[in-house]
Amino acid sequence: MDSTTTVSPKALELAQALVNINTVSANSNLQLIDLVREELAGFGVECRLTFNEERTKANLFATLGEGKPAGIILSGHTDTVPWDGQDWVFDPLGGDIHGDKLYGRGSADMKSFIAMAVAHAESFLHSKAPYAIHLALSYEEEIGCFGVRELIADMREAGIRPLACIVGEPTGMVPAIAHKGVYRYKCCVRGQEAHSSLTPESVNAIEMAARVIGKLRDMAEGFERDEPRYAGFDVPFSTASVGRFHGGIADNVVPRDAEFRYEFRDLPTADVAAMQRELVDYARSLEPGMKRIAPEAGFSFQTICEIPSFLGSAEDSVTRLALQLSGERRTTQVAFGTEAGLFKSAGIPTVVCGPGSIAQAHKPDEFVSLEQLARCEAFMRGLAHLEKPLG
Repeated sequence: MDSTTTVSPKALELAQALVNINTVSANSNLQLIDLVREELAGFGVECRLTFNEERTKANLFATLGEGKPAGIILSGHTDTVPWDGQDWVFDPLGGDIHGDKLYGRGSADMKSFIAMAVAHAESFLHSKAPYAIHLALSYEEEIGCFGVRELIADMREAGIRPLACIVGEPTGMVPAIAHKGVYRYKCCVRGQEAHSSLTPESVNAIEMAARVIGKLRDMAEGFERDEPRYAGFDVPFSTASVGRFHGGIADNVVPRDAEFRYEFRDLPTADVAAMQRELVDYARSLEPGMKRIAPEAGFSFQTICEIPSFLGSAEDSVTRLALQLSGERRTTQVAFGTEAGLFKSAGIPTVVCGPGSIAQAHKPDEFVSLEQLARCEAFMRGLAHLEKPLG
């Protein structure tokens, strides 16, 4: 049978089983982690777990091929985005196969990659490759890549120094060597309320927030106008935008409080710290006038998440390996954020390569094609049968 169109029953059943588990970021992922632990325990593989503070979520790290000098990480996040308000035909947790597609939340992003890796655990254990395979599963990627930071820290403390990392986000099995960063912040504005007939005695928090938002918009237009282009991205310059705004209690009350959330999506060549500093400095320049009326008035900023950009290379050994295993001749760049930048920042050469399309992720009736799963499974089989050192 053609390996590009046929998925093994075990791998497909495991992918369905993972989709069946509700791991929306607000929920626990322990049921999924326990399923994977039980699967690996059948082969005598022990797992390292790192938990969130409430111990309701865990990362999993397992080494397949203990005793080998170094290894390649297969990395996947276990959480998904919610589906509230979306119009689904299929059950989001059904794992239904209809035609040549597997449907369900997380089918593309990115439980199928996890399933393909776990389904080949026995092959990795018996592999003649001169390296181990490390399976790394994280929590809370979708809301800020929080879990993987604990996983990487634990890996370092344990003295585990992998050769490389493959992050299995949906790239259509085309190795991706770059993506933008995602940096989100919250700005809270404190003014002073007054009756709207007495505006000179007030500090209008919404209006002061609007000035900072205007500055952010000016910066965004500057990126589009002046920033050197980075070919290969859909939007080849950095962007900035406001996603949420709250403020005011009545039409005739000058608002004391306002809050907005915004993000930068920076090119790998950009300086996002300088972007944030420029915006904060502008806000601070407004405070003296505010404080002349209300000493307590001003701005405060809070970091929501910081997901660094990722920049690998087509010449990296892990990229060449991914090209070989995927049968592709080209690399790509992706618009979405991943955990790749964090692995790369930890000194681990990294590439992003996994089944499915981001165009299907986060949408109603999310799906991954069986052809993509078959290609990913062929990738895993090839990885298990490599006998030469990485390089």
